[in-house]
Amino acid sequence: MQTLTHHLSRLASHFPSSSSPALRPLIFTSARLALQPRYVAFRRNLRQSRSFTCNFSRSFTVSASSYGDLRSDETGDEKFDVIVVGGGHAGCEAALASARLGAKTLLLTLNIDRIAWQPCNPAVGGPAKSQLVHEVDALGGEIGKIADRCYLQKRILNVSRGPAVRALRAQTDKREYAFEMKKIVESTPNLSIREAMVTDILLGKNDNVEGVSTFFGMNFYAPSVVLTTGTFMSGKIWVGRTSMPAGRAGESASQGLTENLQQLGFETDRLKTGTPARVDNRTVNFSILEPQHGDEEVGWFSFDPDFHIEREQMCCYLTRTTKSTHQLIKDNLHETPTYGGWIEAKGPRYCPSIEDKIVRFQDKESHQIFLEPEGRNVPELYVQGFSTGLPERLQLPLLRTLPGLENCSMLRPAYAVEYDYLPAHQCHRSLMTKKIDGLFFSGQINGTTGYEEAAAQGIISGINAARNADGKPLIVLERETSYIGTLIDDLVTKDLREPYRVLTSRSEHRLLLRSDNADSRLTPLGREIGLIDDRRWKLYEDKQTRISEEKKRLKSVRISGGDLAADVTRLSSQPVKDFSTLESLLKKPHIEYKIFDKHGFGNKTLSRIEKECVEIDIKYEGFIIRQQSQLQQMVHQQHRPLPENLDYYAMTTLCLEAREKLSKVRPETIGQASRVGGVSPADITALLIILESKKRKAHDQKRHQLLNSLRIDEEQHVQEVPLTETISS
Repeated sequence: MQTLTHHLSRLASHFPSSSSPALRPLIFTSARLALQPRYVAFRRNLRQSRSFTCNFSRSFTVSASSYGDLRSDETGDEKFDVIVVGGGHAGCEAALASARLGAKTLLLTLNIDRIAWQPCNPAVGGPAKSQLVHEVDALGGEIGKIADRCYLQKRILNVSRGPAVRALRAQTDKREYAFEMKKIVESTPNLSIREAMVTDILLGKNDNVEGVSTFFGMNFYAPSVVLTTGTFMSGKIWVGRTSMPAGRAGESASQGLTENLQQLGFETDRLKTGTPARVDNRTVNFSILEPQHGDEEVGWFSFDPDFHIEREQMCCYLTRTTKSTHQLIKDNLHETPTYGGWIEAKGPRYCPSIEDKIVRFQDKESHQIFLEPEGRNVPELYVQGFSTGLPERLQLPLLRTLPGLENCSMLRPAYAVEYDYLPAHQCHRSLMTKKIDGLFFSGQINGTTGYEEAAAQGIISGINAARNADGKPLIVLERETSYIGTLIDDLVTKDLREPYRVLTSRSEHRLLLRSDNADSRLTPLGREIGLIDDRRWKLYEDKQTRISEEKKRLKSVRISGGDLAADVTRLSSQPVKDFSTLESLLKKPHIEYKIFDKHGFGNKTLSRIEKECVEIDIKYEGFIIRQQSQLQQMVHQQHRPLPENLDYYAMTTLCLEAREKLSKVRPETIGQASRVGGVSPADITALLIILESKKRKAHDQKRHQLLNSLRIDEEQHVQEVPLTETISS
């Protein structure tokens, strides 16, 4: 347990609140839960009990080639430690993590030329999604590095709001992104790639996975198999009334695997998603559109400064739907697969088609539409927010109702795609299935939507697949330690029947789970697992040392008067006392670290990112302590009864989905409410605050009534005294 304690001390030292003895046990408990193996996976000939140690010596055979040196038996069947099915964002992270841990890994994909393809919007990040990307990078993943290398534009979203909801978003070059990720996959030792369509899961005598079988009759054997099938499992794309089997446009669907999984006892269901049309940027009138420029100071997903290379940014543009847009859609709703009744699968709630927006938000006169480039050297523009299932003959007239696109040319039509998935409640939080030992699910097969969610699941399943093959205990991330933990906990705990998208509101611990501290939370774990090399670990330790020393310096340096004090007073509208510490100045409203640089009190050895970390740690220390206290209260609130007459629809601090589900179920206790599908822990926190507010109001009303009653009694007593004395006399 020596290395585990070392990791916990680093995690605790990051939070300012850990200096409080009352809060330190809570932080340590949360971190210990994050690292404690909950599921021990083992081969049948291995001991079932294993301890978590720092000895990561591998029993795997190492190969230096991505295509050669495959182990096979006399029948030609090839043997590996881990097999990953699917070459999307989940598959790439899973295969890379497994191979980097020393496992002999095989990546099977339908099309090698479409590895890490971005079939929808070529963008990475956004609210909560950027936190996932930072966390994957902190563990040793790849998506953040590739996004930093291939960006066309970067912007920090929610800048005016608190650090918990700020998000980095990058528009990426679709082709360059796939090319760079493919190069990484092809050059990684221990990782082999092969084109194949997997149709069957091979089981051993004890219902443990032994490998996979392909459409053309090849068997590949491994004690760990990761399925990352995306939208390809029995996929079907729709354009109006017309459909065809496909995982996405131009690529065939995967057939047979769904039926095999059903025979093995798994529950399957259907989901749908969609992608908008692409238009030719040479036919767009940009002069009447609102430009959306990238940030002057570029943000980064990766914590590795070697990937912080600035490049020329491209501009995105904003337009809006019109009355003509809405009318054309309303007149032709019956032509879409969803409203025409040909698709019953549910689409994403938080990324609806344009026809869903028109139907659901009829009070809105227009909706924002963004035009975003798909690459530096291609004319295609992605029309964000305009996915549709309308027939192709109506799509160009619809596009031409948008300002700036009156004369546009359409290069690719929009389409909807429905596909099979397996509800993730059939998985443990390690992402290994409950029915079959050694079989893991990741990505859209679990019901998620988005490259970032897929990558987050992929790296965890890849780590655990390699550890399972080597007989080591599996890693579980608790929801209080990361957005990855929150994502997986939601997937496996709640019976989700619509595509899941991660949101900051889904985490009740979001002030602790920021992008800037993802490395402090997860890089030590990545090091212990074996994904963080010596160079990267040295960078991490040096950064944490500089941040810690700077916070100590700001506590000790004091000022009295001068230009800095005057500037702080002007910006914060608060006086600066004599001998105030720099730390106390930084806690004042509207005061940022750069004011210290301006007046010569800054630390020139710190990077911009490190200064931001120092500023956030100091400025939000009190809020972090408060959130830790709220977490402690949550533990004692599980059996608290809920009044029967609560009007959930009036509770606007709850998300709309939570209000709908709670109004329908009418739970009796807080604990029951927390287990209702669609109700996040953040909603429960908001509900507790509302109940506490109602309790205080009721208490104040009773107190007021009691005081009024006492006052009336006293007045009556005063009036009765003279009357009594008169009668006596």
